[in-house]
Amino acid sequence: MDEWFKGGRPSADFDLMPVAPSSEASQNEDVVEKIRESRAADLCPYCLSTNFVKRGTRKNKNQIVQLYLCRNFGCGRTFTAQDIKGKHFPLHIIIESMSYYNLGLTLEDTCKIIKSKFGVAPEPATLSDWINEYKSLCRYERLRPYAIKMFGPKDTVEVVTMAHRQLYRFRYHRPKTILMLEEFKNRVLTPLKTYLDNVSSETPHQFFQDGERMSEIRSKFDKADMIVRSKFNYANRLTAFVLQSIPDNKQRHEELQRFMIANDSCTVATEVPVYIRREDIEHMENELNFQITTDGMIEMKGDQQPRKLPRLLTGHIDIVQIRNGQVHLLDYKPNASKEKPIEQLTWYALAMSRLTGLRIYNFVCGWFDEKDYYQFYPLHVVKKLSGKKKRRVYYRSGEVVVVPRENELTIIPRPDAEVLQVADVELSSEAGREDEGDIAQSDGNVGSGTLGAGTPSTEMPDTVLK
Repeated sequence: MDEWFKGGRPSADFDLMPVAPSSEASQNEDVVEKIRESRAADLCPYCLSTNFVKRGTRKNKNQIVQLYLCRNFGCGRTFTAQDIKGKHFPLHIIIESMSYYNLGLTLEDTCKIIKSKFGVAPEPATLSDWINEYKSLCRYERLRPYAIKMFGPKDTVEVVTMAHRQLYRFRYHRPKTILMLEEFKNRVLTPLKTYLDNVSSETPHQFFQDGERMSEIRSKFDKADMIVRSKFNYANRLTAFVLQSIPDNKQRHEELQRFMIANDSCTVATEVPVYIRREDIEHMENELNFQITTDGMIEMKGDQQPRKLPRLLTGHIDIVQIRNGQVHLLDYKPNASKEKPIEQLTWYALAMSRLTGLRIYNFVCGWFDEKDYYQFYPLHVVKKLSGKKKRRVYYRSGEVVVVPRENELTIIPRPDAEVLQVADVELSSEAGREDEGDIAQSDGNVGSGTLGAGTPSTEMPDTVLK
């Protein structure tokens, strides 16, 4: 079984190392981890109908695949719940194999570990084919040759399990962080690395036992002068790919985080613990003129009326990414289109700003699932425009949208050209590089022009969405 460590004791094995040698695995079936079954189908991939029934199974060499028959008139096709075709191994094995390989292991060593862990494994040549097939999706492949020269497989990802009322598994990808910060536009974000380096040794765990949780705050921020942009990017594609192999909804967060930390090119940490003190919030309100609380009062979950701001607020950020000169704080939300975690993510950004010393301007917040991705700038939530100046959003199509000055959430829908089929993860390398670079660069001018460390400008130019 994977080792879990309480109280911040680090584990160097990324919770992916073998549970027993293959010789023992063949003798003792109890030590072999069960291969996860595929997720049940939600709809017919051909006509998108939900009118279908099970139609037996198909037994492959290493898996049994559930077949479905579409009963929609005019379709009637047979399909499976997975988008991958022609594979003799379950998607779970494919994902685990690529994740181990991207830790820095050789093809042969990866196959040995998979054999030891599951009792079955591909040949090295088969694993090599999988890596080439999915390299347009798993973009870490372009960083791997440099990363393996910095750290060994056991030191690549630091894993710490912390007992903060419940168990949270913090993961920190060391070489990926270093490589991302070497890019010129990311160098200003170096304080983030300092904070992540010290999480395992300096996190005040007692704070997370005593403090209130940011996710339980019910007070709302003023939505004037801010926009939420809807888009479709790599986070959606990665999520759609991974969720096919997860039948249990309770495992979605954990498995998605494990896959993204190992295989994408910009996720540097998951389940990052953050906290903010009352005096920090008072400083932001008094010195930076941020609009955070209502006269020092706040409303928490279950409260009948507002109360004084708690001494401590704590939280854990699902995913932290470095890309395009900004730190992206992401939260995986099933049914993202129905969620609006503006307050939760903004509190995360305020806490990270105080803990790292980075300006709130350097952060972008977002939430996503396999279909939708929404992002906004926390600076626009807490810092409002002075005067009567209006902000406009310009689309490539020529459409112009005026962001209202009223306390009303404005969500800018993604252009029709960005509405892509979620299941389409077989991208060309060129398309992969294009989309990955477009994740955040289009909003680079939003809220630009800060005056000093932590002091945002009162002038916010018109936004151009490229």
